[in-house]
Amino acid sequence: MKNYFSFAVAGSFMTMLFLGITNYITSPNEIWFIYPCFLLLLWPITLYFMFKKLYKQYSIICSFMLISFLLIENYLYSPNHLWFIYAVFPIIWWPILMFLEEKAKSITVALIGSSITIIYYSILNITLSPQYPWAIYPAFLIMWWPLALYHAKKKTSVAFSINASILISIFFITVNVVSSPGTIWAIYPIFLVMWWPLSMYFYVYKKRRYKGINEN
Repeated sequence: MKNYFSFAVAGSFMTMLFLGITNYITSPNEIWFIYPCFLLLLWPITLYFMFKKLYKQYSIICSFMLISFLLIENYLYSPNHLWFIYAVFPIIWWPILMFLEEKAKSITVALIGSSITIIYYSILNITLSPQYPWAIYPAFLIMWWPLALYHAKKKTSVAFSINASILISIFFITVNVVSSPGTIWAIYPIFLVMWWPLSMYFYVYKKRRYKGINEN
């Protein structure tokens, strides 16, 4: 493992040096070598922490690197628009969930995490870009976390398909109302979604009936 790590360090440093010199010679006005260098840094870092089985520490280091990279990108190319704050929040959740360990699989953590996420992006939406309620999109995605976890623990596939279909329908109706209220297009995807719980119900019903016939 020591040889692999030494090779990774030497290879990463050599490649980063080559890319930096190439960037300076060919296009000094555009700093592009930082993108591959960021990935090259992850090579020896990942080898080291995976070998030592320091998964929590690895999540902290990688999260810090990602946030630093995004912050530098934001500062270099669009300092007047702080877009990195949109990406920072989900990155921070990586080490948080790692340190929670088994508790991260609980419904309570899922509910708290999804609620905080919805509140966070809603605040950003209201304060930075109130022209359009784009927070409904991350809210829709994060709601799947507690919903899927709950039904997975209860092993209720039919109920999950019903509740998920309701969630999807509400999402499409909301997007339809806020984006294009003059055109009622939400009924088309909702009609397709309705086939999910219908097919799940008949699948479970047929499976139970087949099992009952075999038992008799």
